[in-house]
Amino acid sequence: MRVGFIGLGSQGAPMARRIVEAGFETTLWARRAEALAPFTDTAARVAGSPAEVAAASDLVCLCVVDDQGVEEVAEGVLAGFHKGGIIAVHSTVHPDTCRRLAERASGQGVLVLDAPVSGGGRGAAEGTLLVMVGGPEEAVSVCRPVFSSYGDPVVHLGDVGTGQVAKLLNNLLFTAQLGLAADTLALGGELGLDPVELGRMLTRGSSASFALGRLVDAGGTLERISGHAGALLAKDVRLLGEIAGERGAGGAVRGAAGAALGAMGV
Repeated sequence: MRVGFIGLGSQGAPMARRIVEAGFETTLWARRAEALAPFTDTAARVAGSPAEVAAASDLVCLCVVDDQGVEEVAEGVLAGFHKGGIIAVHSTVHPDTCRRLAERASGQGVLVLDAPVSGGGRGAAEGTLLVMVGGPEEAVSVCRPVFSSYGDPVVHLGDVGTGQVAKLLNNLLFTAQLGLAADTLALGGELGLDPVELGRMLTRGSSASFALGRLVDAGGTLERISGHAGALLAKDVRLLGEIAGERGAGGAVRGAAGAALGAMGV
């Protein structure tokens, strides 16, 4: 399979490198030339546009920041894609963005998978990302070897859009756990314990969680995490709130993560 990759940021770049190192013929495109610099020592090819990436690929992976970015880049990809091509959206966006793209692409005989990931740049580099996939089974089967170059596990959840819903739920729970962990460490400080040392101890007990570990690494408070990921978490919680609100469950989303986002000032 020939693979194209667009979106060479802190997570996308190591994903693309894993694809190249797995031996797939890979074509890259980036708006910024400096994003391509780390690949000069690889077999990856560089295209001049998203349409050129599509023309050289059977699967094009998108790992751009937001819905607008996905829509803009996908427009170029579809302009150059052949019938039978597959677009995989690794970005975390609204499920409806992926559904609209799938509907439009189907008119050209192109399939769309939404395949958001969790695990960050470190997980991508180690090949341990959780890949949450929505879309047709036949397309998932074809793409699984590529996804497995950077993901373990790769989970097929259902139709297009279900991967995004799962990722948003993942980020909702992560946000809520950050808030609870921060409150617990702060309470420990009020009771005379060193919050960071308390956190290190708790990561070895039944209270351990990924969120707690991240909080301890960040010094025991939400300040650093807010600066790095607060806006993105707030965006994902807002999206899930909109989706849940259509089912009359928006209050559950706000209740779960509202306090944590408030503490982060986002």
